[in-house]
Amino acid sequence: MAKPRELKRRIRSVQNTRKITKTMELVSTSKLKRAQDRVVGARPYAQALAEVIGDLCSPALAERFPLLRQPAHGVRRAAVVLITSNRGLCGAFNANLIREARRRMKELEDQGAQVELHIIGKKGIGYFKFTRRPVASQRIDIGDRPTAAHAVEVMEPLMAQFTAGTLDAVDVVFAKFNSAVSTPPTTLRILPVTPPSSRRSGGQEAKAAVNYILKPSAEAILESLLPLYVRNQMYRALVETAAAEHGARRTAMKNATEAGGDMLDLLQRTYNRARQGQITQELAEIVGGAEALKG
Repeated sequence: MAKPRELKRRIRSVQNTRKITKTMELVSTSKLKRAQDRVVGARPYAQALAEVIGDLCSPALAERFPLLRQPAHGVRRAAVVLITSNRGLCGAFNANLIREARRRMKELEDQGAQVELHIIGKKGIGYFKFTRRPVASQRIDIGDRPTAAHAVEVMEPLMAQFTAGTLDAVDVVFAKFNSAVSTPPTTLRILPVTPPSSRRSGGQEAKAAVNYILKPSAEAILESLLPLYVRNQMYRALVETAAAEHGARRTAMKNATEAGGDMLDLLQRTYNRARQGQITQELAEIVGGAEALKG
């Protein structure tokens, strides 16, 4: 059994660590609320874009826009954009995202595609640097507060390559934010754009769609909306991953704090037993010494 002094040092160490994890849990809870607000705020705009594009797209118009171009001979060259965090202490959050990216890349390569990897976040960069996987581009400056400008910077080069025909597909691997405790790693194909389902399917919604007044024309509107839609898809992936990161870190720090409490209870009981044993031994020595003096 460890000595009481050593146990006392362990107790102080666990108490200090528990204070840190509790503080990190509170910070993550605060950041999660703001990140969740950004996710909720981005959804109406994304939904409106999808509805308008779904109403305007038609087979005749689709042939005129490069962003809608489906590869004629299958995907021969694809880009996978992996979004991870810059920091750890968030459980299996980054490991799950990396695993999903590896799965998607293998799936594309098994189909005969050449895959180039683009990574956002230090954790993903560090992993693929360790595995010596070539990386086409990497960024660590976005962090957990992404903006629409960041999404534009990420997507503009990829859209240019896709328009030029040097890329056949662009997939993004991100953490979908369903709730603070449900953030599954998800793969979303951003390019080519698949027009959302049109609302022209009968009923009241169809009547609303017919009342569009298009100026200057559906073609001109689509030309402006399609790049916005692609950038918005990337922006949503960034903000959802940021919110998911805070949720995962809050959960991890909450679990660590609770585990620290359990460890403190165990150490305290062990310390009490060791201290009681030491006191008993000291009393025995005193009694033994007194008897020796009497003899």
